[in-house]
Amino acid sequence: MKKLIIATGLLLGGLFAQAQVKGVKHVILIGMDGFGAYCFPKVDNPNMKQLMKEGSWTLQARSVLPSSSAVNWASMVMGAGPEVHGYTEWDSRTPELPSRTLDQYGMFPSIYTILREQKPNAEIGVIYSWEGIGYLFPKAAVNKDLGTKDNDSLATEASIAYIKEKKPDFLFIHFDQPDGVGHNIGHNIQPYFDQVKKNDELLGKILQAVKDAGIWDNTIILLTADHGGIKKGHGGKTMEEMQIPWIIRGPGVKANKELGTSVVTYDTAATIAWIFGLKTPQVWTGRPVKEAFK
Repeated sequence: MKKLIIATGLLLGGLFAQAQVKGVKHVILIGMDGFGAYCFPKVDNPNMKQLMKEGSWTLQARSVLPSSSAVNWASMVMGAGPEVHGYTEWDSRTPELPSRTLDQYGMFPSIYTILREQKPNAEIGVIYSWEGIGYLFPKAAVNKDLGTKDNDSLATEASIAYIKEKKPDFLFIHFDQPDGVGHNIGHNIQPYFDQVKKNDELLGKILQAVKDAGIWDNTIILLTADHGGIKKGHGGKTMEEMQIPWIIRGPGVKANKELGTSVVTYDTAATIAWIFGLKTPQVWTGRPVKEAFK
């Protein structure tokens, strides 16, 4: 009986070590700060719209509340809302509320934690413009940890080099814009749209790097945001602040599919875990967006 239990455990371990979605070896999550879904009909963003054409998408995904940065970046990678992970402010560096549970790194369990546990040899990277991201993941769980001090171009260059050199299993790339323009000039106006176009150009460079690295055909790209904005701020309960784009393309993903499924930002972690075939913590509330897949 004991041998049977051990064999079953080894079998399950083997299952968790293989991707749930056939043909997937890499996932690249790209997050753009303050990127409201409302702007899509008004922006020249051909790379983003090509991803939509090739993949599945919704412009009605929602942030958690408050609709601000750290709380939503935490929720995106931690698979749960602030009620349980405890990060509640735009600039949270540590949880204001006690996290419901802690992983071996002393943090609320994240996609980084479970990927490292269940795929110990995975190459995992985080490249980010806003320094606040650096407080929202266990650094001991990743191979690459690089902040670029609000410089999205530098984050793009670093990401291109990392993709080509290491071909990471999982990479999170954070852009600080268009949030800066939203705060300093305003949301839903031409300068904001112009900045989103610049973001789209940087996205195009990253997509080309994936192709140049020879991993395009087995890579899933997931593009989303932490929140949108209204006037020169965010954090409130308007749809302009809460609705974010959620776009996914790659092997196994339905093409040109507008999703009817409800998507909340914590579903992002759950979807990535499901793609990789990972067992998720009981404390997570996120659900994989299976409608996006064939």
